[in-house]
Amino acid sequence: MKTYSAKPHEVEAKWYLIDAEGQTLGRLAVVIADILRGKNKVEYTPHVDTGDFVVVINAGKIKVTGKKETDKIYYHHTQYPGGLRSISFKDMMEKYPTRALEKAVKGMLQHNTLGAQQLTKLKIYEGAEHPHAAQKPVEYSLEVK
Repeated sequence: MKTYSAKPHEVEAKWYLIDAEGQTLGRLAVVIADILRGKNKVEYTPHVDTGDFVVVINAGKIKVTGKKETDKIYYHHTQYPGGLRSISFKDMMEKYPTRALEKAVKGMLQHNTLGAQQLTKLKIYEGAEHPHAAQKPVEYSLEVK
């Protein structure tokens, strides 16, 4: 029996719609990262982009557990001396509601050009409206536990 390896031109990408309202940040990010990588498909191949497109709506209504809303801090550096900047999860959700989910998913993908390519298939929107109706995204059901 031979091992199957997917070729880039053989992969057909689907579009999925995920409603993030009331979902936990980390658990939602795991599901999204698996779809972007293609791990939900039989023809998954680690070195080929076999993933699908993901449209996330209501990203401004995600939640975190415990005291993470005030204690979780995001850092970035401006590359200037003394340029370390920080922002809490609560402030991040007020100023940039889609960025917290984007950073969580990005951290779960590969840290190379393949991961960057897969991240471009992620479309996140703060509200319930999105401009991807022409692609006919299939609603992806998340089991709330």
